[in-house]
Amino acid sequence: MNHGFIKVAAVSTPVRVADCVYNADQAVQAIKNADAQGIHVLCLQELGLTGATCGDLFAHNTLLEGSKNALRTVRTATCNRQMVVICGFPLNLEGSLYNCAAVLYEGKILGIVPQIQPSDLDPFSPSRYFAAGPTSVTDIQLLSQHVPFGANQLFRCENLPSLTIACTPGAQLDVPHPFAQGALAGATVLCSLAADGAWVGAADYRRTILKARSAQLRCAAIYSSAGEGESTTDNVLSGHCMVWENGKLLAEHTALTAGGIVTEIDVAGLCFERRKTALYEANSYMHHMNLFSLPLEEIKLTRHISPNPFIPADSNTCHSQCADILDVQSMGLQKRLTHTCCEKIIVGLSGGLDSTLALLVCVRAMDALGHSRDNIIGITMPCFGTTARTKDNAIELAQALDITLKTIPITASVRQHFNDISLDENDHCVAYENAQARERTQVLMDVANQIGALVVGTGDMSELALGWATYNGDHMSMYGVNASVPKTLVRYLVQYEATLADEDLRDVLLDIVATPVSPELLPPTGGSISQKTEDLVGPYELHDFFLYYTLRWNFQPAKIFRLAHCAWGGVYDDATICKWLRVFFSRFFSQQFKRSCLPDGPSLGTVTISPRRGLQMPSDACFTLWRQELDTIESHISNV
Repeated sequence: MNHGFIKVAAVSTPVRVADCVYNADQAVQAIKNADAQGIHVLCLQELGLTGATCGDLFAHNTLLEGSKNALRTVRTATCNRQMVVICGFPLNLEGSLYNCAAVLYEGKILGIVPQIQPSDLDPFSPSRYFAAGPTSVTDIQLLSQHVPFGANQLFRCENLPSLTIACTPGAQLDVPHPFAQGALAGATVLCSLAADGAWVGAADYRRTILKARSAQLRCAAIYSSAGEGESTTDNVLSGHCMVWENGKLLAEHTALTAGGIVTEIDVAGLCFERRKTALYEANSYMHHMNLFSLPLEEIKLTRHISPNPFIPADSNTCHSQCADILDVQSMGLQKRLTHTCCEKIIVGLSGGLDSTLALLVCVRAMDALGHSRDNIIGITMPCFGTTARTKDNAIELAQALDITLKTIPITASVRQHFNDISLDENDHCVAYENAQARERTQVLMDVANQIGALVVGTGDMSELALGWATYNGDHMSMYGVNASVPKTLVRYLVQYEATLADEDLRDVLLDIVATPVSPELLPPTGGSISQKTEDLVGPYELHDFFLYYTLRWNFQPAKIFRLAHCAWGGVYDDATICKWLRVFFSRFFSQQFKRSCLPDGPSLGTVTISPRRGLQMPSDACFTLWRQELDTIESHISNV
């Protein structure tokens, strides 16, 4: 399946100023190269058939006729090629000269889009040479073909309607209207043909503008600027090429020499994003629609797919976001404490990642409120599965953070409960495990009532998405500070705090990070943890990947599997990825009832399972359609 991906290229071809034959040959070569790579949309630079720096030569009929002949050559090169090609050229029409983009497909001109706002602030396409193009669309005769002419044009793929293209020749990034109008009309891909200078700081400025525009308009932006070969009378042109998707830079060419970039755009994902946000209604009826078709076989993805989508790849960005996340968690807890007039906190300490992060947040909150850390009561409750490593880490953590620590063994009370319900202690069934989790929650709640404290929950978003929490056990609290933090991010946040800590605290934090994730509800083997969560439900790094693309993008299982193959193929084989993807969806659907009654907790981003602000999912939805798609994936894997 194609899954809504299209392969695009932004290319700045070398030019010779006013040598239309040479320039056409370079464009043709770019088309051939793109066709060989399976490109669906190729965007060339502004006025590439003449050169953008022709100046007053634009008034010469010789140049304008040469431009038409060059367009004819390029149009011919698109014959029998199912690829949309967008190139820049000047067009003399009824006594006016327009800076235009020609949209070509299979030997035809689908449309001519003129620049609508030439500006004297732009040294390469000022109003001295070019007239403002009309927004309304009329029919003109060009190269023996009837062609739509006007700015208000869209170009839509019939067999992939989520691919709808708008063009902005003479891209003036200071002017928002061409971008906004195309997107508001329904375009998901905006092609900007530019001739921008290589001024100091200009590249960063262009990145800032395109990042903001593509994010605000939920679109992709293909940007291609003239460069090598242009006249350097007063300026050097940049040759800058970029592809942005919803605020994310997919590919970039920054050299001053000719060149280009190839990447993939997820137009289906962009359409979902627009449906989800519903920030505007498309007014495509105001635009002339031109249709084309593309071969939509599955393409090999070359764009980077992060294996850890919740963690930024850039370390500086990641550290900054870690600080922001901890501040938000702390601020949410501070508000709950002040609103309830509560100055004491109860947190259950297991020596694991989640309770460690919750405690670190509690310390930040109490410090910010000016309360003594003695008012944080960490309670460790050893029972059948508790190991010396986790118990010691819980104790050392409490000591390093100067909080109050209580140890309340629950073995005797759990055994009494087993006796009450006639459960053999050697029967390590679900009741055996959950009785311990519920007893721990009862202890925490009762101590909180006893001393007038608030129980802070420790469960994270990954566990809650999988339903890996005991209902009315660790599932419950008075405020869940980790409810929107996935497990992979919990680990990273604790590592981040370790970089800020003194030696004693750092050592214990790093050992907690290195400890296998476990509920420790079954007796240890030889003193070591016998019950490893990831052996039972699967690797959290995979589940967090699945969770991100399920909740953030609502992708179907086949598309998530394809992305996981790209991101994790060197670590997990396809059968393993599919196995845990099935586990994820099975548990995600069956465990919604636990998420429907979650305690309050701060949302930290666009992915949240809060039943109030985030995931509003029926508790009894059927898994059938998702299971059938997974069956198809498994069948394909077994036949390979």
